[in-house]
Amino acid sequence: MDTIDYLLRIMPLFLKAAVTTVELASLGITFGTFIGLFIALAKISNNPFLNYLGRFYTWIFRGIPLLVQLIFIYYALAEFGIEFSAFQSAVIGISLCGGAYIAEIIRAAILSIDKGQMEAALSLGMTYGQAMRRVIIPQTYRRLIPPMGNEFITLTKDTSLASVITMVEILRQAQLNAASDFRPLENYAAAALLYLALTTIFTIVFNKVENKLALSE
Repeated sequence: MDTIDYLLRIMPLFLKAAVTTVELASLGITFGTFIGLFIALAKISNNPFLNYLGRFYTWIFRGIPLLVQLIFIYYALAEFGIEFSAFQSAVIGISLCGGAYIAEIIRAAILSIDKGQMEAALSLGMTYGQAMRRVIIPQTYRRLIPPMGNEFITLTKDTSLASVITMVEILRQAQLNAASDFRPLENYAAAALLYLALTTIFTIVFNKVENKLALSE
C-alpha cells in the first residue's frame, strides 16, 4: 500500500482523535478559566488566607509538570480508591494546570486597570465585589484575548501529554497506528500536520476576534 492510500485509510481515525483533542482543549480552557478567575481574585485579595491559597495553588500547579500531574491523577489516586477515566483525568489535569497560568493572565489584566476605577466605583457606594463584577473585570476582556488565545493554543498542544494515560487523542492514535502497521513516518508526520492545522486555525480565529475588538474600541 503506497503512502497516499495508507494516509487515506487512517485519516478517519486521526479525525476522530482530533475531535477528542479539541474537546480536551476546550474543556480545559473553560474549566481553567473559572479556576483561574477564582485564583486571580484570591491573589489580589486583601484577605491573607485567600492570598496565600492563591499563591500556593499557582506554586504547585505551575511548578509540577503537566505530565506528572496527569500520571498522578490517573494512576496514583487509584491507589486511594479515587478512580477517573482517562478522559476525566485528562480534563481535570489540563484544567488544574491551565487554571494556574490563566490565573496569572487574569491577575495581570485586572492589575493593569487604573486604580482610580476601583476608587470611583467604591465612592459610588459599590462593594468591592460589585466593583469587580461591574467595573473592573468587564474592562479586562480586550486585554485578555491575546494571552488567552496563546494559552488555548498551548493547551491544545499539551493534550498530547494525555497519551501517557491511554487517552486516544492525536498523538496516541499515531502511536497505535505506528505500532500496528509499522509505519511510524506517515503516522507521526500526520499527527504533526494535524496539530499544526489546529493551532493555525485557532491562531487565525483569535487574531480575527482581537482585530474586531480593537476596531470596536
